[in-house]
Amino acid sequence: MRIAADDAARGGLPALFTQGFRPFFLAAGLWASIALAIWIVIFAMGTALPSRFDPLSWHIHEMLFGFVMAAVAGFLLTAIPNWTHRLPVGGAPLAFLAGLWLLGRLACLVSALVPPWLAVAADLSFPVIFVGVIAREIVAGKNWRNLPMVAPVTVLGIANLLMHLEAYGVAVPAGLGWRLGVTAVVVLISVVAGRIVPSFTRNWLAKRRDSNLPAVHGRIDRIALGVLHTGLLGWAVFPAVRLVGLVLVLGAFLNLWRVLRWRGGATAAEPLLLFLHIGYAWLVMGTAFLGLAALGVNLPESAAIHALTVGAASTMILAVMTRATRGHTGRDQTADRRTSAIYVLITLAAISRVAAEFAGGWLMPLLVVAAAFWIGSFGLFLLSYGPMLLGPRGPH
Repeated sequence: MRIAADDAARGGLPALFTQGFRPFFLAAGLWASIALAIWIVIFAMGTALPSRFDPLSWHIHEMLFGFVMAAVAGFLLTAIPNWTHRLPVGGAPLAFLAGLWLLGRLACLVSALVPPWLAVAADLSFPVIFVGVIAREIVAGKNWRNLPMVAPVTVLGIANLLMHLEAYGVAVPAGLGWRLGVTAVVVLISVVAGRIVPSFTRNWLAKRRDSNLPAVHGRIDRIALGVLHTGLLGWAVFPAVRLVGLVLVLGAFLNLWRVLRWRGGATAAEPLLLFLHIGYAWLVMGTAFLGLAALGVNLPESAAIHALTVGAASTMILAVMTRATRGHTGRDQTADRRTSAIYVLITLAAISRVAAEFAGGWLMPLLVVAAAFWIGSFGLFLLSYGPMLLGPRGPH
């Protein structure tokens, strides 16, 4: 990926606000670390926050609509200029968007201390304005092919509202907000991964004169996505219906077929590529677990949720953030030791967190271990990539 204009073309702006990936990838890394640390302290000590969300709901909300939303914003604000050939959103408008995201985090943290309408308005201001910005950019660039990308981000905003309404006692189906949020995130990953993972893999293999390239997007991909998205939406609304479980299991099988056609095994020498494939493998496993749980198999639904979130979403987010940051700041597109360590730590976090659901009396120790790996992964990301995000473009 390459942006429409480099930092030099945005003369006079602080580097942090020249391109969308800079403030939002930094925010995603910071909030992933801080919010998880807060949650573990709350869980271990039984304390509470001055929030209208109960502790578990706050944790879920901030992972989905704080951490993940920041990463999504950073990706889309950087990708859309490539799609539309327009200048990236930067300067004061970008700083304003970042400020709205931060306002939402503060509002949710202390929502019990302010009127409910004020907390909701503060938190929803970012997704509402952000959807308007990306829709405007796509329409202004007449890039109609990518206009559907607005839909899952819009659903994330609706899911956010539903979580607030449930917390304030409004009669909405229990858990619909967070389930819809997870669904929107997985849908977004499945669509974006289908574009970038085989493309990046194809380019990398072609440079090595490997003629066995990933399959091009075709009927298998469309069917796999259609079944997956149908199953996820069905689960969000009807989580206990067995037919939904069957659709999810079929979706997992079709998406396993899909990812195997991308030749991930051939990228073992380059972690920057390999972990994009591993992130999608987590999506397949999480979807299969979710379907089996809906079918009544003795498998905790929470294991499926964490396979999809800690496994698929977080691995994909770190793989994309590291690759995009390196590319857009002039670094080589290859993983150094720190980057490889980031990937290993998030993988260990995902394995530990999913395993905790089967661990019985070992639940708390494994939660602490998973949290340590998670914070270590995002902390190392901040240490290694923070200077790139804050500083000017590199020399290459």
